[in-house]
Amino acid sequence: MRVVNSLVERCFAVIELLATEACAMRLGEIADKLDLQKSAAHRMLNVLCEIGWVEQEQVTGFYKLSLRLAILGQRFLSATHLTDVCQPVLEELAAESAELVRMAVVQGETLTWIAQVQGARNGLKYQPEMVASVRLATTANGRAYLSTLSPKDALRIAIKSGDDGQDGAIASIEDFMDELKLARKRGWAISDEAAEPGVVAIAAPITLASGQTVGTVSVAGPSSRLTPEQHDKTASSVLATAAKLAELWPLRQSRVQEN
Repeated sequence: MRVVNSLVERCFAVIELLATEACAMRLGEIADKLDLQKSAAHRMLNVLCEIGWVEQEQVTGFYKLSLRLAILGQRFLSATHLTDVCQPVLEELAAESAELVRMAVVQGETLTWIAQVQGARNGLKYQPEMVASVRLATTANGRAYLSTLSPKDALRIAIKSGDDGQDGAIASIEDFMDELKLARKRGWAISDEAAEPGVVAIAAPITLASGQTVGTVSVAGPSSRLTPEQHDKTASSVLATAAKLAELWPLRQSRVQEN
């Protein structure tokens, strides 16, 4: 039984890696990142290919996720009615800010993007690739979420998430913790070109009346438009939206029960 559990965990580790990287990867690279022998990684990839979770490119031999995970994710979101309930509120913020609005949900100790609305109508448009997981240490959403945790847990989770291995992620632990302290005090977090050059994002946690943080919402756009003079105004709108989403959040459960 112990061996089976280990194999299952490793198969899910492969899926998670391919989902996080969001690109085709060589067998050797997969084995190295997961600290597996090539033969073991090859066997698991063959199994995942056979059951339709992974595809192997014919020309390069590289491996990538099939659309099965994305399809199941969309089915799950549809069943929870979460996006149905929250979409009008996100669209309202996008229209008001005229920038990109995104929402992420807490899953365990991670954040996952689930919705976005483009509010920019003219000029530069910030349109990032919709990858699954949110980088916690560098993004406004990640910092907003971490600011709701104890300093000890926030630092542990940020380091565990792997952001510290990226350039500029946590250059200084002291500065990083000061940033979270400030975010905790004012209720919103900012990423001023920390996650991506030329991009500013402001995010707030979605916290229920019970005190549970269930997600985050943000506005992001070019730094040429989201200037320091705009930060407070944008933050006020994001905070108001987070409060609305927190009020609406329980409705998704009601809709599930009705069905």
